[in-house]
Amino acid sequence: MDLELTADEKKFRDELRDVFHNDVPADIRRRCLDGRTTRDDLVTSMRILNGHGLAVPEWPVKFGGQDWSEVQRFLYASELQRASVPQPLAFNASMVGPVLCEFGSPAQQQRFLSATANLDIWWSQGFSEPEAGSDLASLKTTARRDGDEWVIDGSKTWTTLGQYGDWMFLLARTDPQAPKRQMGISFFLLDMDTPGLQRRPIVLIDGEPEVNEFFFDGVRIPAENLVGQENQGWTYAKFLLGNERNTIARIGTSQSYFEAVAAMADRVDIGGAPLSQDPEFRARLYDIKLRLLALEATQMRVTGASADGKPSLVSSLLKLEGTKVLQELSSLRMEVAGSDAGLVGQHDGPDLSTTDFANLAALQYLNLRKVSIFGGTNEIQRRVIALNILGLKGTR
Repeated sequence: MDLELTADEKKFRDELRDVFHNDVPADIRRRCLDGRTTRDDLVTSMRILNGHGLAVPEWPVKFGGQDWSEVQRFLYASELQRASVPQPLAFNASMVGPVLCEFGSPAQQQRFLSATANLDIWWSQGFSEPEAGSDLASLKTTARRDGDEWVIDGSKTWTTLGQYGDWMFLLARTDPQAPKRQMGISFFLLDMDTPGLQRRPIVLIDGEPEVNEFFFDGVRIPAENLVGQENQGWTYAKFLLGNERNTIARIGTSQSYFEAVAAMADRVDIGGAPLSQDPEFRARLYDIKLRLLALEATQMRVTGASADGKPSLVSSLLKLEGTKVLQELSSLRMEVAGSDAGLVGQHDGPDLSTTDFANLAALQYLNLRKVSIFGGTNEIQRRVIALNILGLKGTR
């Protein structure tokens, strides 16, 4: 593959950099790099991007997307992350939005897509359940048709940032008698102010209530909130998850983390020499750099490769290797922070006797334990790769 950019591609890249560095406020980008992006940061940055036609570029042009080449798509994702601009809210931009573009009714598209691109609606994802996380097909939440409404009962868990949600897209079982678990599941849209829906926050290991549980007790939604055809929700979910795994890799983010870790390692003295000169540390750091180059080339091949509702199978490889690199970089950052990394406090707390770098290193390390689990665990991705890419039959 020729990874050299043409003159037009370099011009395109420089135009992106101009928007990302000059139009998105520096304080928002600083918090993003530190892993402290707020709700307001996400809303502000996504609306700025949307004003430039850059919030949902992978959508069809008629719905506000861009007719970009694969190289342009790759450059967008890479430069956005390397500039530490908050990623457009994935639930909107790369999950429910593409599903509605592909499978939604004209009325749903008209009602939701513009507001979704501008983050006027904050979407939450209602997929995982107790005992139905990676094995999503075993979900038990049900939807029963009652006249012009659907009645939903059950629960969802690990709903990331669900405390901010205005609407939820969710999967529910509409045919309990279907011969296969993947059949008889439908895809719905739910106004989160609907009576009968209750939320319970879950505090993670880093002390933040980032995820939530939701409980549905006779929640009634209009029949027109069914997306596509009844009992075809599994097809739409596979399409959505393929898009999600491409973005979870966060290769540009890893490149930014790499640069920050390498720069700090130059400043940390170990036995009279910078930590960056320690042979073992240097070998680990540059092993990651080589893997990032390989991931970058792979992402260039598959960015925008979803077509006809069928995501690229290589998205599983990107998710697996991309999240491993993120976690390894967080381990290296902990090593650079040294003993100070053990002093975990609330973000930049005034009573914390350690550097911001060290404090944020510990918080980032703890928070990134999740990335090998959500979006389909890495164990599940290995099985997908074995069966569908390597062609290994009978893998258990």
